[in-house]
Amino acid sequence: MKILSVVSFAALALMAAAPSQVRAQAYPDHPVRIVLPFGAGGVADITARIVAEALSNQLKQRFVVENAPGAGGIAAARAVLSSPADGYTLAMLTNGTAISVPLFKSLPFNPVTDFMPISSLGYFDFVIGTNPESGLKTLADAVKLAKEKPDALNTGTINIGSSQNLSAELLRTSAGIKFTVIPYRGTPEVIVGVLRNDVQIMIDSYSAMKSNLQEKKIIPLATTGKTRSQSLPDVPTVGEAGVPGYEVLSWNALFAPKGTPQPIVDTLNKALQTILADPEIKKKLLELGIEAKASTPAEIAGRLNDDIKKWGAVIEAANIPKQ
Repeated sequence: MKILSVVSFAALALMAAAPSQVRAQAYPDHPVRIVLPFGAGGVADITARIVAEALSNQLKQRFVVENAPGAGGIAAARAVLSSPADGYTLAMLTNGTAISVPLFKSLPFNPVTDFMPISSLGYFDFVIGTNPESGLKTLADAVKLAKEKPDALNTGTINIGSSQNLSAELLRTSAGIKFTVIPYRGTPEVIVGVLRNDVQIMIDSYSAMKSNLQEKKIIPLATTGKTRSQSLPDVPTVGEAGVPGYEVLSWNALFAPKGTPQPIVDTLNKALQTILADPEIKKKLLELGIEAKASTPAEIAGRLNDDIKKWGAVIEAANIPKQ
């Protein structure tokens, strides 16, 4: 009887596990949603749509991008976490997600414990640019000006607490200089500020500045990554320009709700490894200033944790109030 009981129990356990295993093996058998914490038309949105189209072709099922913009990525996170953990509703998390953790008094979600990492999609740095008539030829010139005349150097970024804004704050502390960081509502206003010389330097993404850089209306002084940007290979990094240890590298990645079956995560990771190694996909993303690169789940989870700590320290040093 005991032997039968053990056998019966094992059989029941296998039967209970079978449906989830079957679902994982058949994945995906209907459309998959990728929810973004941004509106349509931005770099993250375009990246997601390029990747979604490639995933659709790779896995023979539709991957649909859904925009759910909102402060702190709260609306997007809720949309994903309120859905079943079955691989059919995925989230794009970004460097901005890492910033939101220390920036907000409280978030209704924890990106570290509520989500399972799948893979990075791409990485991109920022460009520090200036008006050709500003008199600044190098980033060293800007640092020298800030040291000699702190009130003479104004830096334009988008809103307080954004990656661009905190990149300026990190530059201030890393270089040991003083300057005024002026937040604007959006990138177009920042660009106008530089073109009018209301601010002497600006920090934003390559894609946002691309046309003005190509037309030489804005001159790049440095890029913020650890290594030179593939989009601007002749432009030195901030570290090369005289501020050692400075690095800002933004990223976007695909995550799933906690509890998603591991075989589904593995299927998605394998597909992304293939897609993001494709020369055509790499070319499309590089035109946006993004280096297409897949990762292991552990690698992007580590990046998220490291950036939460890094930007928490920057926010504290800049005395930015909690939102």
